[in-house]
Amino acid sequence: MGELFGTDGVRGVAGQDLTAGLAMALASAAASVLAGTGEFAGAREAHRRPAAVVGRDPRASGEFLEAAVVAGLAASGVDAIRLGVIPTPAVAYLTSALGADLGVVLSASHNPAPDNGIKFFGRGGLKLADEVEDAIEARLRRGDGGASTRVGEMPAVAGPAGVPETGFGRVSDAAEQGERYIEHLLATLPVATLPGRSGGRTDSRAKPLAGLKIVVDCANGAASRYAPRLLSRAGADVIAIGTEPDGLNINAGCGSTSLGALVAAVLEHRADAGIAHDGDADRCLAVDADGNVVDGDQILAVLALGLKRSSRLAGDTVVSTVMSNLGFRHAMRTAGIEVVETPVGDRYLIAAMLDGKFVLGGEQSGHIIMLDHATTGDGLLTGLQLLAETVRQDRSLADLVSVMTRYPQVLITVPGVDKARVATSPAVTGAIADAAAELGDTGRVLVRPSGTEPAIRVMVEAADSAQAERLAGELVAIIRDAG
Repeated sequence: MGELFGTDGVRGVAGQDLTAGLAMALASAAASVLAGTGEFAGAREAHRRPAAVVGRDPRASGEFLEAAVVAGLAASGVDAIRLGVIPTPAVAYLTSALGADLGVVLSASHNPAPDNGIKFFGRGGLKLADEVEDAIEARLRRGDGGASTRVGEMPAVAGPAGVPETGFGRVSDAAEQGERYIEHLLATLPVATLPGRSGGRTDSRAKPLAGLKIVVDCANGAASRYAPRLLSRAGADVIAIGTEPDGLNINAGCGSTSLGALVAAVLEHRADAGIAHDGDADRCLAVDADGNVVDGDQILAVLALGLKRSSRLAGDTVVSTVMSNLGFRHAMRTAGIEVVETPVGDRYLIAAMLDGKFVLGGEQSGHIIMLDHATTGDGLLTGLQLLAETVRQDRSLADLVSVMTRYPQVLITVPGVDKARVATSPAVTGAIADAAAELGDTGRVLVRPSGTEPAIRVMVEAADSAQAERLAGELVAIIRDAG
C-alpha cells in the first residue's frame, strides 16, 4: 500500500490535507486506471466514453471536493453522474446497477466533520485491491512530474493534457437513483408469509416489519433521507433522530460512534429496538428494548445463524476480523460455523469472501457485508435484515443476541504517536508478549496502527474485565513513551 491510501480510501482534514487540487488529481488518476483513459485506454472499449457515479455525505467540505472530483473526471473524458448526498453502499450498488466504470464517494465515514475522504469503487461496485490503489497513486505521481506526493502536497491543478480521445466528459445529476437503491434493499426481504409479532400473520411482501417500533439514529449523515423512509416502507413504526445535517454536525454526539442518544430514545419511546448508522451509513449498530448495545459481532452472529438455519450460509462459514470478540468465535464454534479471520477493514473481508465464495462477513464496528445483496458494508441493509430476523423468529432482539456471550474487551486509541517508531520499539514488543503470556488461552492482545487516523489501537480481551483494563493501561503507557 502506498502513502496516500489507508484502509478505506484517502482521508485527511479537508482544505488542509485533502485539498481541491489533490481531489482533482486523484479523480484524474483514478479515471486513467479504472476507466481506461490516458495510457490505460486499452482497458476499456474503444471510442466509448466511460462513466463514473459520484456521491457524498453532507459534510460542508463535500461540496467543494465533489466539484473538484467531477472536474477531474470530466477533464479526463469521463461522464460524471452526481448522486448528491447518499449512503456509501448506495454508490457501490449504483456503480454496478448503472454499469459505471467507477464510483467515487466523498466521505470520512465515522470521523468528525472537519475530516473528509475520497474512496473509489471499481466496476461492479467493488472496493479496490491494494495493487489497484498503488497504480492510481503511481499515476498521480507521474502527473506531478515524478515528484513525491503526499496528502496536501499536490499542485492546485493536475490532470490530462489536451482533449481526451473520447472528448470531455459530461456532467449530469441523478439524485432520483436513490429510490432505485431503496427498492433494491426492500427486495432483499423475504417473500413468504411469516409469523407476526403478536401471534398473527403478516404479509412480508407488503409490510415485513409491521408491528415493530424502531428508533433509527442517522448520525446527521447520509442516512438521514434514506433509513427512516426504508424502515417505514418495510412496515415499521419509525422514530428518527440525527436527521438534521447542517454540514458540521455529522457524527457529533449521535450515530454509531455515540449511542447515548439512541439508548435514551429507545427507552423513552418504549421501542422494540434502535438502529444506529455512521456518517456514510456503511455501519450499523443496534440497541435492544432495554437499552443494551448490540455490537457488530452480535449482529454478525445473529445473521450467520439465520442464514445457516435457512441453508444459505455458504460453506457454513463466516468471515470476521482480528478484532472480533472471543465470545463470537465461541458462539460460532458451538453452532458448527467456521470463522475465517482477516485484518481490519471491510475490503479485506470482501477479498476473503470472494476468494472463498462466502456470503457473510463483518466487523465489530458494524461493517456487515452480505454478498448476496451488496458488494460492500451496508448499514441500511444490515439493520433491515437484523430486524427482519426478529420477525422471522418472533423473538426480541435481546433474545436473539443472547446466543453470544461477549467477553470483556478494552479498546483504547492512542493518538499523536509515531506509528513506525512504535512498531519497531523493543519495549512495546516485549510488553505485548508479556501481556499475552499472562492471559494465556483466556484472552487476547492486539496492538495495531490505525488505517484511518494517526493513532495506535490497543485491544485487550480477557475473562476478567479488571485484568483487561489493567493490561491495556500498561500497554498504552508504554506506547506513549515509545512514540
